[in-house]
Amino acid sequence: MIGDVLTSSILFEALKSEYPNSELHYAINSHTFPVVAYNPFIDQYKFITPEIEKSKLNFYAFLQNIKQEHYDAVIDVYSKFSSNLISKYSKAKTRISKQKWYTNFIYTQTFEEHSKPKTNAGLAIENRLRLLEPLVKSIPKVIHPKVYLRKEELESAKQLLIDSNINLSKPLYMISVLGSSDSKTYPLSQMARLIEEIVNSTDGQILFNYIPKQIEDAQKIFNHCNEATQKHIYFEVFGRGLREFLAITKHCDALIGNEGGAINMAKALDISTFTVFSPWIMKEAWNMFEDGKTHVSIHLKDVKPELYKGKKLKDMKKNVNSLYESFTPETIIPKLNTYLKQK
Repeated sequence: MIGDVLTSSILFEALKSEYPNSELHYAINSHTFPVVAYNPFIDQYKFITPEIEKSKLNFYAFLQNIKQEHYDAVIDVYSKFSSNLISKYSKAKTRISKQKWYTNFIYTQTFEEHSKPKTNAGLAIENRLRLLEPLVKSIPKVIHPKVYLRKEELESAKQLLIDSNINLSKPLYMISVLGSSDSKTYPLSQMARLIEEIVNSTDGQILFNYIPKQIEDAQKIFNHCNEATQKHIYFEVFGRGLREFLAITKHCDALIGNEGGAINMAKALDISTFTVFSPWIMKEAWNMFEDGKTHVSIHLKDVKPELYKGKKLKDMKKNVNSLYESFTPETIIPKLNTYLKQK
């Protein structure tokens, strides 16, 4: 996933700091490349394409390519079946991953993930940095993921906004209107209510983050908004590619909405965020760098903790629809308004 790839890219900065002459390769799904393009700490990318994912023969050829690189060390952040195989085939002397009893034999060092964060970086950052322990003498407590945009990309995005009659001297908000799945998407009519509140509170201009195949759901949210709010939404202005989305977002005052890749990308761009977590997602893992002002988030557990007594978060996924009914806009708006007043 895009958020995983961006977050894991912090390892390269730490490794290059200690081993400036090292050669570092990154094995990633090809569609995630735009968030790590031009990263000065990554020397080469190994792309896992859809063709590789769909064909055992193609995947075997990819494994053979990995083997021929003669890596000294492999860090497997994801620890799924495919990455287990990549680690095994690498034949690297040092193979590091998270601890799983059924895959420990593949690795030379494994680490049990912490369940409580020690810094405001969050568990997603902290647990990844722990994977460096066998290789790096002095591990930074915190490294911020970064997106590297070129000057021409930023200028092109700025011109697009100006040509779309957007006033860059007024508040401009990117809304992450849809999550990566239905269970991670705040209900459409409820999202529309939050957007109305943003407009009422700030008189701001609104952009939607969506891709063409999501246009029907994005349109539904627009239709749920009242007529006055619709006039503030520039529905036709959106990133037609991931790099364009990043460049547009860099010109926004904040990104607000569903937890996911868009939120993580905004943080990597040093853009303020307000995150609405799905009721079944572990907030402590992904509320990276939350400080109560620049980066703020809200979870149903924050406002109705009684719903979680004696239950595990992963079990809540089965009842996510009823939980979203309890996670009304009225439970979110007070914190959202406090956040907006600080902008």
